[in-house]
Amino acid sequence: MLRKFFSDKRKVVFLVIVILFVIGGLFKLKILEGNKQQVQYQTEKAEKGTIISAISGSGQVSTANSMGVTTQATGVVKTVYVTNGQIVQMGDPLVELDLDRDSNQKYLQALASYQGTKNSLDASKANQYGLQSDMFNEWQTFMAIAQNSTYQNADGTPNNINRSLPEFHIAEDDWLSTEAKYKNQQGAITQAQTALSSSWISYQQSSPVIYSPISGTVTGFTLQQGAIIAPSSSSSTTTSQSSQKIAVIMTNAAPTVTIDASEIDAPKIKQGNKVTITLDALPDKTYTGKVTSIDISGAVNSDVTTYPVTITLDSNPQDVYPNMSATANIIVATKDNVVVVPSSAIQTQNGESVVQIKKNGQYVSTPVEIGIASDTQTEIISGVNEGDEIVTSTVSSQTGSQTSTSGTRSPFSANPFGGGIRTGGGFGGGATRRQ
Repeated sequence: MLRKFFSDKRKVVFLVIVILFVIGGLFKLKILEGNKQQVQYQTEKAEKGTIISAISGSGQVSTANSMGVTTQATGVVKTVYVTNGQIVQMGDPLVELDLDRDSNQKYLQALASYQGTKNSLDASKANQYGLQSDMFNEWQTFMAIAQNSTYQNADGTPNNINRSLPEFHIAEDDWLSTEAKYKNQQGAITQAQTALSSSWISYQQSSPVIYSPISGTVTGFTLQQGAIIAPSSSSSTTTSQSSQKIAVIMTNAAPTVTIDASEIDAPKIKQGNKVTITLDALPDKTYTGKVTSIDISGAVNSDVTTYPVTITLDSNPQDVYPNMSATANIIVATKDNVVVVPSSAIQTQNGESVVQIKKNGQYVSTPVEIGIASDTQTEIISGVNEGDEIVTSTVSSQTGSQTSTSGTRSPFSANPFGGGIRTGGGFGGGATRRQ
């Protein structure tokens, strides 16, 4: 009976061991299955809408609608004729100076040069009158000879035999000579006019009266009566003659923005493309404009080729100043009523574009033909219909133990019979311990 008892006990122990192995295996399998990552899909429905493709670039507001007022004269401000915001015409006086000694000497020299070139122009015009008179006299002499019976037939046709005589050619040459001198004098007058314009500019630069170079609105004017305009630089032996800016004349022309386009983007940009512009100094405002020119010659800097693009604003806002930093978005393409999907849904497989579409509860990779793209959306020409549910992104997670791809580790994710928990001495005896 005792033998039967031990025999039954061994059967029970064996049965318990088998049961424990089965339970342990199932527990391990469940934990391993819990550690398996599952993919969750985020989806959106394809829809029809308008898509805008744009090229972005950074640059600066240029000074195309303004001109600085400069002078080489120095001295004390005697009279002020304008204020900031005043509209002036080209040639209007802005300010008058009491010149210092050096500037007065330069002014007198410039005045003498201007008067000399003016006299030369007048003399050239007077000489032209005399040459014109000589030309007409010689022409009349030649015509009188050419139309007499010796050199012209009775029917009015030229007598070519007699016209070969020296007397005829001398009269003709005298007329042609005076005509050439008259025409040449016109070139001398043009040259004298150019010299006069140059001397006038030099005279204005040194004149005690500073004039407006163009028509527009005065800005940046800070001079007042009694103020001193000193030489820009000087040494013990020389005094600088460089011009100094005293004001700016702004025109009504809309400001321009210049950006540099890459060699990839430049061919896509066309004259007339619409543009939206934002300025770093005015982040809450957006301006509109259009591309007015593209410098296709380009420029290379540090082995990088760029092409300057000039953009003209549609208006002339008063708060946009030259040299402000600007960001431009050039609209290169716009399409209406097309199927669009988030750009994140587009994948590339074996060199072709595909999207995953949910069909009958399954996600199927479908080849698509794509069109233009914006920052966030892409046009689908074929392969996707409006209303199709497409995958925009995937998220990996773990079930059972709730372990995600972030790396959080479940306390039950270790193998109970391997590393995390183990039994010493087998199942027949010994204490269970944690490492």
